[in-house]
Amino acid sequence: MERANCRMNGGGGLDGGGDSGSSSGRITLEDLESFTEDQLSDSDSETPKEEDQMMDDEQQDGLLRYWQDAARGHQVEVPRDMAEPIHQITSNNEGQHNRELVPFTLISRKEKCGTVLYERRHYEKAYWACITVREDTYEQSICYGFMRLMKYICQQNTAGNYLGLTIPILTIIRTDESHTVLSRDVTVAYYLPTEHQTQPPLPSDLDIRIEEWPATNVYTRAFAGATNEVTIINQINTMAQVLDNPAGHLNDSFIVAGYTNPAAANRQNEIWFLELP
Repeated sequence: MERANCRMNGGGGLDGGGDSGSSSGRITLEDLESFTEDQLSDSDSETPKEEDQMMDDEQQDGLLRYWQDAARGHQVEVPRDMAEPIHQITSNNEGQHNRELVPFTLISRKEKCGTVLYERRHYEKAYWACITVREDTYEQSICYGFMRLMKYICQQNTAGNYLGLTIPILTIIRTDESHTVLSRDVTVAYYLPTEHQTQPPLPSDLDIRIEEWPATNVYTRAFAGATNEVTIINQINTMAQVLDNPAGHLNDSFIVAGYTNPAAANRQNEIWFLELP
């Protein structure tokens, strides 16, 4: 990963940092899974057609207020123009679209006493949309990066339609040489669904880059719970301890892969180390 981009190529890095805090208010593309339209409205579901637009507006407003309330805890402002992307992702994610898993080939797995310590995987060359954000805090960078990618996924692309969610969503971070501090620059990356890999839709946002990442091998370790500064540093150190040859995989760049809603009781995440040439 080079500072100017977010390719999985094992070199360079990108920073991330800020207050570790609580993750309960962090906004990601997956936050909306826990909030359906029914939960955000007390109105009768059998609404006459002439009231449908009013209901949609109320639902959009409710979702937007949820995001705005959650974001204030991290000093993040959610603008009014996020109402439609938020509503669209919620609607499309309620059984209408399956979330595609980024494809990979499992090369090997190391276990101890029945517990998987890590996996070695191969990811093929693919197109990713990514944006690098540097705000005052780590949480702000993540929030603003996700919101801008949401607009690309939902409406601001040359295909002119909803592209579909894929998992995991990657956050590329950089540490200091001792792997104890995350700096503020954060790159958020979204895998283009298979149907868009041949001809990726271009973003309207000029800060979002469509990059073809080369094929690479990745060492991954699963962990549950929040993803904040403390847990990320702990997971980096734990992964370094269980790897057979940590020196061959350690640099200043790492990836946090998120699979589930941050509001879930048992979140599913992974820490990724890129295999160096």
